[in-house]
Amino acid sequence: MSSFQLKAFGFGTVLAAIAALSTPTYAMDACATGKTITEGKLTIATGNPAYYPWVHDDTPQSGKGFEAAVGYAVADKMGFAKDDVVWVRTSFDEAIQPGAKNFDFNMQQYSITEERERVVDFSDPYYAAPAAILVRQKTVDAGLKPEMAALKALKWGVAQATTALPVVTQTIQPESDPLFYDDTANAVAAMQADQIDAAIFDLPTALYLSAVVLDDGVVLGQFPAAQSDNPDQFGMLMAEGNPIKECVDAALAELKTDGSLTEIEAEWLQAATNVPLVK
Repeated sequence: MSSFQLKAFGFGTVLAAIAALSTPTYAMDACATGKTITEGKLTIATGNPAYYPWVHDDTPQSGKGFEAAVGYAVADKMGFAKDDVVWVRTSFDEAIQPGAKNFDFNMQQYSITEERERVVDFSDPYYAAPAAILVRQKTVDAGLKPEMAALKALKWGVAQATTALPVVTQTIQPESDPLFYDDTANAVAAMQADQIDAAIFDLPTALYLSAVVLDDGVVLGQFPAAQSDNPDQFGMLMAEGNPIKECVDAALAELKTDGSLTEIEAEWLQAATNVPLVK
């Protein structure tokens, strides 16, 4: 194209054509400009501590573990280099309170619920977690099978900060009322003290508890998320009205479309496929 033709074509049109050829990462970078709490950085929060398989060795900076890997993948789609990602720590309950945050988004297996969305915002889901049953080996040795009829006779515990309650009360419908606990740690302690026979957790958490916390823990079975009317979907938690939500959702959409999110799940949560379905 000659200089005359270039002038006739118009510099604005040329620039528009160049922009049209830009990569999605460029678009994500432009989306996030001026929307993060620290310009040029993306601040991601995780738990204190952060547990396997979500984060390996309590070191999210390594990018190892499902949520650590997803965090870096989203950052990359948004145009942030790995060195521009900053990790901070919060407790589960602290982060979910209304008000200003010290992070752009928080990944701690937060289930997206209407009640929580009244005070915080969530990204689109990045994982749909099946509910899983945690018991002790002695219960399995006594003949317990992942069958609904057998589950009804168990004494159940429910961690109130989770979405386990409808699984226990509506799906399993046990013969006796479940016992309620403030958090996961107390529910597990109750199992160790023989106050309850079983509890419901998301599958990766149940796998962690059985492998690390309970000396004789067993993940008895799982209820597939796809078969649930209300699957436990995890979203990245943000301050209410955070303008970065649109950028995060766009990055997640790309990761789903190009298959990256599925690959990350297969790499870091593959152990979950060995747990039988409840009949």
